[in-house]
Amino acid sequence: MKNLWIVEEQGFHKEGIADNGNRFLIGNGYMGIRGTLDEFTKEQLVAINLAGIYDKVGDGWREPLNAPNPIYTVLHVDGEKYGVLEKEAIEHTVTLNFREAVLCRKTVFQTQKGNVTFQATRFLNMENPHLIHAQYEVICDFDADVEFRTGIDIDVWDIYGPHFEKYECGQEQIFSVKASIQEEREQVWVLEKTQGAGNETVLKENDKLLRVFSYRAVKGETAVFTKQCAIYTSKDKELAAGNLTINIDDLFAKDMEAAYEKEKAEHIAWWEEKWNTSQVVIDGDDEAMCALNYSLYHLHSIAPRHSDSLSIAARGLSGQTYKGAVFWDTEMFILDFFLYTEPSVAKTLLKYRIDTLDGARQKAKDYGYQGAFYAWESQEGGFDACSDYNVTDVFTGRPMRTYFKDKQIHISAAIVSGIMRYVEHTKDYSVLEEGGIETIVECARFYYSLLIKKVNGAVYELHDVIGPDEYHERVNNNGYTNRMAKYSFEKAYELLSNVEKFSESTQKKLAEKFDVSALKEEFKDAAENIYIPAPNEEGVIEQFDGYLGLEDVSVEEVRKRLLHEKEYWGGAYGVASHTQIIKQADVVTWLTLFANEFSKEVLAKNWEYYEPRTEHGSSLSACMYAWLACINGYPEKAYPFFLKSAMADLKGGGKQWAGLVYIGGTHPAASGGAYMNAIHGFAGVSFEDGKIKVNPVLPPNWKSMKFTVSYQSKQYAIEINGKKSTVTEL
Repeated sequence: MKNLWIVEEQGFHKEGIADNGNRFLIGNGYMGIRGTLDEFTKEQLVAINLAGIYDKVGDGWREPLNAPNPIYTVLHVDGEKYGVLEKEAIEHTVTLNFREAVLCRKTVFQTQKGNVTFQATRFLNMENPHLIHAQYEVICDFDADVEFRTGIDIDVWDIYGPHFEKYECGQEQIFSVKASIQEEREQVWVLEKTQGAGNETVLKENDKLLRVFSYRAVKGETAVFTKQCAIYTSKDKELAAGNLTINIDDLFAKDMEAAYEKEKAEHIAWWEEKWNTSQVVIDGDDEAMCALNYSLYHLHSIAPRHSDSLSIAARGLSGQTYKGAVFWDTEMFILDFFLYTEPSVAKTLLKYRIDTLDGARQKAKDYGYQGAFYAWESQEGGFDACSDYNVTDVFTGRPMRTYFKDKQIHISAAIVSGIMRYVEHTKDYSVLEEGGIETIVECARFYYSLLIKKVNGAVYELHDVIGPDEYHERVNNNGYTNRMAKYSFEKAYELLSNVEKFSESTQKKLAEKFDVSALKEEFKDAAENIYIPAPNEEGVIEQFDGYLGLEDVSVEEVRKRLLHEKEYWGGAYGVASHTQIIKQADVVTWLTLFANEFSKEVLAKNWEYYEPRTEHGSSLSACMYAWLACINGYPEKAYPFFLKSAMADLKGGGKQWAGLVYIGGTHPAASGGAYMNAIHGFAGVSFEDGKIKVNPVLPPNWKSMKFTVSYQSKQYAIEINGKKSTVTEL
């Protein structure tokens, strides 16, 4: 029987190194370790990506830090180095048990005397997010002289580095590397200890600080090496004034092999507890069940449980791509998973937005607007890492002017949506008292300051924007953007109309900052009179003013117009810019989120119109088409889009470049989208007036679904068999 919790690759394939780094990633929210092999270096995109700490070098993009690698390991047998890049393996298997979050590899090399088997296992501590655990086994079927070399590789993979300007290395029983950046204002400490067979010496080899365990291998006997590592940054309270304030010896057990087994058992138990409240069981479709829960594994692995105010980057913790920045992905595609399975994490993600409100205010002010204009690519403090020239022209090598950070104003409404969904779902109003209501009001003020009305016009409009479809820049009245602005006005008005229900301190703070009565009238007027595009005679809603007048051509025809495979499709000169071909779901996203405002005929008509004209150049796209197809009652149409989302990292491939910029990595938003497809789409779960409603439309081959959701501080088990469903409070 197929194990539905195992991802495995047999044989070493050099061309798959980048994808496997994503596919076999392990993480604990504090750090993510790419699933690269133990002997790999920066050339093979090894990375231990750290959450929430960034650096900028010269004119390069500001990006998160990758730590020096403390799990670098290589084997020497009878004086020769054995790794998959140097020697052909007669057997090679990499296995991720994603139910247990344990990564294993087994490689067998053939020598002139016989075979050498190298096995390695690694996992990340979930209770103490600073710790990495690894264990290695070496077996020779002949007597041999073996050197097991392991330690810290200081030569770090950076996209826009190098970020570390200075290293201080300690070579005691516990290796330590103190890596400093920006004149030591930020630091990363890496600690490493290994116990194992043989005589231990220390070797400084190029940029590697290594332990060398030398021993005489006896035929058939297993040599075991156990490693523990710790990583801290200057963002941690344990690292003050450039020195660790904890007792380093307390981090590492004296008997590391026994401690490893104990930590591993506790680690597996931790994950089992998480799966008890988050797994989705599907009877009748092993592929879908495996892909969906694998997606949820990735979301669990990047949840910032170690913080009460931190978000998730667009590429998770898979490296420095997309600058480690937080996009609208988190609120619109990722949040629901945590909202329904672990609301405390959902609150942490939203607290990040509330705590970066001042950064959003400053951005709005810099553009001459009021309120809060949230960063398109948000780093710490709400700093917008998005550059003016975000894509490189493949023909000239010159940066191309883009307007992502200037014109994608729908980001602020995503924050409003996230906060309000959390409050409505959990009935935890503390997030509003802790700055959420002020955040929502400031977002609404931002949109109000952008409204325009034509001479003798009867409605408010929003001009010069970019909607979710990024291929068409600086358009007027993008339907999704206008509807989300209206939503922001509605929610801000609703909260201000009930301000007396909040604490005296919150009321006082609002009264000191705003003219509440005036704002209520402004928001009410804006919500009632903002222009919202309506369906035309054919039932199609125009994505933005003039969209239907653009060249109507197929995706394949536009693809044929490319002169370079990495050419950017959008912007001023992109091949899609003057056509109706769009990057990702736009009108479809709007209709999905506000489906109750439209007839089934309009929903179906727009799905049918826009899907053939969508290139799906973003991993955010497929899930919205799947969800809307389910709303329309067409699970068979939804299914391939659901699988596309759920298998974004399992299958690999996809877009790896934007112009000449590498953008590979994991796809947390696709993972979150797959979950929304399953729960909202196929299961048809919705929440209304304190009750859970289930209206399933399962794919034909799905016999049943089982899962649990958290709702208003209670856990519920939901089971669906065909059209029948049961909801049981746990």
